[in-house]
Amino acid sequence: MANSTSANLKLTVQATGENSGTWGQITNTNLLILEQAIGGYSAITVNATTGATLTFSNGALSNGKDQVIKLTGTITGNINVTIPDSVEKTYIIENGTTGAYTVTVKTSSGSGVTWGTTDKGTKIVYSNGTDVVDTNLTKLSSDYTPTLSGILDTNGNDIVVDTGGAIEDDSNNEYIKFVKTASAVNEISITNQATGSAPSIAATGDDTNIDFNLTPKGIGRVTLNGNGKIQGLAEKVNVNGTFTSNINVDTNTQAVQLDTAAATANFTVNLRGDGSNSLDASMDVGESITVAYISKQNATAYYNTTVQVDGTTVTPVWQGGSAPTGGNVTSNDVYTYTAIKTAASTFTVLAAQTQFA
Repeated sequence: MANSTSANLKLTVQATGENSGTWGQITNTNLLILEQAIGGYSAITVNATTGATLTFSNGALSNGKDQVIKLTGTITGNINVTIPDSVEKTYIIENGTTGAYTVTVKTSSGSGVTWGTTDKGTKIVYSNGTDVVDTNLTKLSSDYTPTLSGILDTNGNDIVVDTGGAIEDDSNNEYIKFVKTASAVNEISITNQATGSAPSIAATGDDTNIDFNLTPKGIGRVTLNGNGKIQGLAEKVNVNGTFTSNINVDTNTQAVQLDTAAATANFTVNLRGDGSNSLDASMDVGESITVAYISKQNATAYYNTTVQVDGTTVTPVWQGGSAPTGGNVTSNDVYTYTAIKTAASTFTVLAAQTQFA
């Protein structure tokens, strides 16, 4: 029986009784080919327009048998690097070419793996005899539970998080969740500082003037632990153009209510959280909230006769020791109310009337 050739590495398979006096040399060559397949490296210069075809010579070392291949040279068009059909082998391939064109490693008749026009990276691929397939082992996404043994250094690159993605603790509970806005141009920047200076979280981006929103969920509040310093503050004002004798001041959505329509009767002011939430539910015991109601008065003046919290009448503690007995003619009468929650559904309300004419 004559010698034969293996399908993938083209080793010489020696038949019994063959190669008298030369079997040792053939065996050594086979071992060198195996060494090449396990740890061999070749730098292959590709043709600028036609690419290259990896060679698989029978019974001899050849570049298609190397484990690691670096493709080099300048390309002027999209090229293919071809592996013969029927060869089954794994490769580590680096696209070291120059030129903004694609490089595809494929079998003669099948499909392959493509490096993009700007992708000069390394891929681990394999030929199954029909097609060349990307293992994706060079992508972090192929490792579904990556565990770091050291510091993750992005080397100046961004970390991309899909909308709805999160940073989680070791029990898969979310620390921070990210939500994408299409065509976003503004973001936040976090800056650390040296000794004696305060770190900062700032709104940054393409727009010249950018608000910074801290939004609690539902009727929760944003809490500043420790002392605070405000350099500028704007309070939310609800401007109402229709007078009603029963005024709801919603403390969750406004600090001031301004009526631009003159009062036509005495009125009741009700302090509440908002149309869906009570003030009691919106505040904790030991908290206070201050709001203002501005009532426009014409030639006949009217005034606040009843104060309520969540629809229940309370007796305020009025500035000066007594409740007002009338309004002020042709005035903007400003009523301020400070509600202090002392227990569940229990409030002390401090009130004052001031004339602005």
